[in-house]
Amino acid sequence: MGDGEANLRLDDVTSALETTLTALSASGRTPKYRVGGTGAALLQGVPLPVGDVDLLAARREDVHLIAAALSSFPCLHAASWLPGSAQYFARYDVNGVHLEISTVERETDSDGMECVGSGPWRHYVLITCGSYRVPVVRLELRLATELLRDRPDRYEPLLDHMAAQGFDPDLLARAMAAHDLPAERRRMVADRLASGPR
Repeated sequence: MGDGEANLRLDDVTSALETTLTALSASGRTPKYRVGGTGAALLQGVPLPVGDVDLLAARREDVHLIAAALSSFPCLHAASWLPGSAQYFARYDVNGVHLEISTVERETDSDGMECVGSGPWRHYVLITCGSYRVPVVRLELRLATELLRDRPDRYEPLLDHMAAQGFDPDLLARAMAAHDLPAERRRMVADRLASGPR
């Protein structure tokens, strides 16, 4: 949902995640989740504007497990079904950071989407957050989301980073196909990645 202002720093994101994971560890429960959204890109070194931290949960039960662990923090949106976005969603304020936990309950056969289907569960990297290793959705999936939303302030830094650091061209192609991006947008991406960072 993303109602936070896009001004979080890397330290804000890592601190909110470390606090959340410490609370989960104390609860003795281990929900299945991935970090997505612009926070996932920031954790991988891409300087994107971040307004909140997005945790994608595998099941509604996982949303409840995380919410229970965060019960000492202010609840901004109690766990509930949002039919318009097909999400089971909750939001907490974790030390001034909006932390959003949700499922996305739509079907797809593609592994190229950031929040739907097998993509986020198959295509992720582990990033160190304090004493934790956090599963973060790969940039190829995030890039396709930003291209679909036509947000150049988000996709240009992603393209620069991927051109400099490398990427999986097959995964990116599947992600763009999953979103049915037009041919001219795919050509622009190929040209930008081939020409290197600006």
